[in-house]
Amino acid sequence: MPGPLLRRIILCLAIASPAIVFRITGFTPNPVLDLVVFGAAVVAASFLLAWAAEAAQKDISGALAIAILALIAVLPEYAVDLYYAFRSGYDESYLPFAAANMTGSNRLLLGFGWPLVVFVGISVVRRVAREKAKEARAGSASPSRLPTFLQLPRDSRLDIGFLALLAIVAFAIPLMGSIPIWFGALLILVFVAYLWRAGQVHDDDGEEEFVGTAAHIAHMPQTQRRITVIAMFVVSAAIILSAAEPFATALVDSGTALGLDSYFLVQWLAPLASEAPEFIVAVLFALRGLGAAAIGTLIASKINQWSLLVGSLPIAHAVGGGGSALPLDARQVEEFVLTASQTVMGVAIIVALRFHRWSAIALVAIFAVQFVVTDTTGRYVLSAIQIAIAIAALVVHRRHILPTLAAPFRRPSAFAAAADPADAPAAVATADPALRR
Repeated sequence: MPGPLLRRIILCLAIASPAIVFRITGFTPNPVLDLVVFGAAVVAASFLLAWAAEAAQKDISGALAIAILALIAVLPEYAVDLYYAFRSGYDESYLPFAAANMTGSNRLLLGFGWPLVVFVGISVVRRVAREKAKEARAGSASPSRLPTFLQLPRDSRLDIGFLALLAIVAFAIPLMGSIPIWFGALLILVFVAYLWRAGQVHDDDGEEEFVGTAAHIAHMPQTQRRITVIAMFVVSAAIILSAAEPFATALVDSGTALGLDSYFLVQWLAPLASEAPEFIVAVLFALRGLGAAAIGTLIASKINQWSLLVGSLPIAHAVGGGGSALPLDARQVEEFVLTASQTVMGVAIIVALRFHRWSAIALVAIFAVQFVVTDTTGRYVLSAIQIAIAIAALVVHRRHILPTLAAPFRRPSAFAAAADPADAPAAVATADPALRR
């Protein structure tokens, strides 16, 4: 095993070891320390999981692999959110937290993760463009026209189409005021359909790109690589499953102990812990000039959240002793409206397969405003603003609406065969071969 890889694995295990000791011995000194110890374990295990899931693509292909890797990649977030939903079945005090982690993680992904990747991806390609211009013109000024947007590949329409349909369906949740089991089952079926369709799309870009720690694993001999990946899966999953319950409980108890809003901690601190590895992997891709691939990964994560995760919540609630539907209070209804409207805005921005820098700035600015606007009326006004922006963007990109909504129902070969009005001119921020070396 390469030295750098071994050192990183040992570091992650060292960070997680106090949580293992706490869990085995039952030692729980106070909620704040529990939060730090078990939260650190979730983060460390999430990194192991992310590295293993990415490297596993070296050996596994097809729809089944996509299903397995998708489930593994979201395990940290699912473990925490499903625990809240399960406990809400027999402890009504946990009902407000059942969907809090999901709405926070969903908005964090789009409001912070998407713009971050766009900023990094565009800056990398612009830097390379300037260097090439200087070499070609013997030190003359940089070209006047530099890339200002990321160009997404044509087969991204499949993911964007599924996300668009889920964003529309998501508004049914606040209208119903609950998430019935039948509705959850429908969302899970959408997730299965997405995996099936994604498995039919063939990647024509050649060998999978690996970055960072995953690259060390992918370049190992086959037998050693597979043993390493399986071991990392098992160990990280064991750590996450053992730390999820005390971490989730400590989030709620720490809010009470510190005089803070427990809902706020559940909604934002837990997603920061579970999403950090995914953000880092996406940024690493963007730094290598693979910004479109990074955005594609984050779009797929949102599809997983709106389908499999939301669909699983009422089932976990019922298993915990609750009824046939997960009830939502006024605050959660408000959060779902805000999250769904943000998703619609995100889809409208990228429906033309171009992610402009100004769009990324708008996303992160509106995301930041929600931390200032905390009253119910303000939240609904913010939701209306997001819908208004989405409508304006859809009017501008109206030619792309029907092809995107039809993408989940089209043959995979149609993506490559059909002419697409979103094909970009030469000066766009796409992967540069020089960045892959």
